[in-house]
Parts: sequence; C-alpha cells; structure tokens
Amino acid sequence: MAGLAALSAAAAAALVAALLLLRPEDPGPGAGPSMAETEALSKLREDFRMQNKSVFILGASGETGRALLKEILEQGLFSKVTLIGRRKLTFNEEAYKNVNQEVVDFEKLEDYASAFQGHDVGFCCLGTTRAKAGAEGFVRVDRDYVLKSAELAKAGGCKHFNLVSSKGADKSSNFLYLQVKGEVEAKVEELKFDRYSVFRPGVLLCDRQESRPGEWLVRKFFGSLPESWASGQSVPLVTVVRAMLNNVVRPSDKQMELLENKAIHDLGKAHGSLKP
Repeated sequence: MAGLAALSAAAAAALVAALLLLRPEDPGPGAGPSMAETEALSKLREDFRMQNKSVFILGASGETGRALLKEILEQGLFSKVTLIGRRKLTFNEEAYKNVNQEVVDFEKLEDYASAFQGHDVGFCCLGTTRAKAGAEGFVRVDRDYVLKSAELAKAGGCKHFNLVSSKGADKSSNFLYLQVKGEVEAKVEELKFDRYSVFRPGVLLCDRQESRPGEWLVRKFFGSLPESWASGQSVPLVTVVRAMLNNVVRPSDKQMELLENKAIHDLGKAHGSLKP
C-alpha cells in the first residue's frame, strides 16, 4: 500500500508539473459566449428540441459520460438517447426509462456498425488511464476505440461529433497521455464530420466513484489554490457537460471547433434555465 501511495503521489506530482509547464491559453475569438448568446440560450434550446434529434454517448459509465447523460435528460434536448458501451448500465430513476442501450465489443466494433446508425449527434467520453490499463491498453482505448467509433458514427450518418480530450493535448508531446489525445483529435478531424467539436478541459473537479488516488491528490492541490489561478488549470465536471450542451445547441459555421479550458468555463457558466 505504501508503494502504491508513493506511486500515486509521484504520478500526481508529474501531472501538476506538466500542467504548470503548459503555455497560457489564448482565448481567441469566440472563446466564451457573448451577452446576446447567453440571453438567447433558452431560445436556442427550444429551437433545438423542435428538431427531434437523436444522440449517442460513448463512455456513459465514466464520470463525464454519466454527468452528461444526466444533464441531457434534465434539459430534454433530444428525442432519442442511446448509450453505446461494453455492458448494460442499470438505472433506477424514472427519468432514465426511455434511454436506449447498445452493448458492443470494442475489439470487434465492425460487427456492431448498426449501433452507430441513425444518430444526429455523438458524444465520445471514452477513456482510461495508463495506471489502470497499462500503456498498451491506454492507447487501445483512448486512441483506437475512439477512432473506430468515430469512423462508424460517420458512416452511420452522424453530423456532429463531440470529443472530450484534455488540456495540453499534442500529438508531438513527450507525455504519452497528451500525445495520444492529440493523435486521436487529429485522426478524427480527418473524417470530415459536418461539425466536429473538441473539448480540452483541465483537471476535472469531481468526486469519482472509481478510486484514482493520484487524481484525488491533484484535485486537493487545485482546491487549495486561489480560484483565479486554479480555474486556468482545472474545471468542475458539471461546467464541462453544460458547456458541451450549450455548444451543441448554438449554430456554428465551423467544421472543427476547439474549446480550451477557459472557453469551457465561459460557455459552461452561461446556463440560465436548464430544464425545459
């Protein structure tokens, strides 16, 4: 146990060091919502609901996917919601009764192409860690599974693909985690979805059901810092999923959108009345 704790602490320290070395974000044009966009969100949501679109979520068993599903159901944005995963999830709440589930084998995704057909919007929240799956397993999940899923979604008619990546993602990075995230971002872009949105949040602030001691130490570290500094490197999970949904309802003429941590903060806070 002592060895595991030391390893987790070392991993946390390495992650913090990597984050501290990242260049400051350039918010760029359109990084956050204008006042007009904020005031118009309720109307945008209503217009979006009227289109009766369908959505799938990959990775709904994880923290981000679970929070995203909850927010989608609360906002009532889609006429059909489908979860695609390696096992069927159990929900006791009435709000989840109409959620469809497709169980697939990610090692044989070609055999499950039908699960990806007929969805207007897709959200990919797939991900694991090197500590949990090993280096090879991490690459297989975070790059190979994600890319193959995106290919099948594109072939199945998905128009808007949303990918949860990571702050600092860079295919030329010396850090395997950031390198793989950057690689899959670029490969999915090559598929030429009508609209492709990439979200690069910093450290996710949430209470994970899955035990990850290293991440717990990192969250505690950011929790002790001034909010103005911590917000540049971290973000509450609920802010991320709200930003994802606020982004999906607002029109865009961009084929590819990259939302860095600051843009996620700005867009995720522009929520007004969330429920229909």
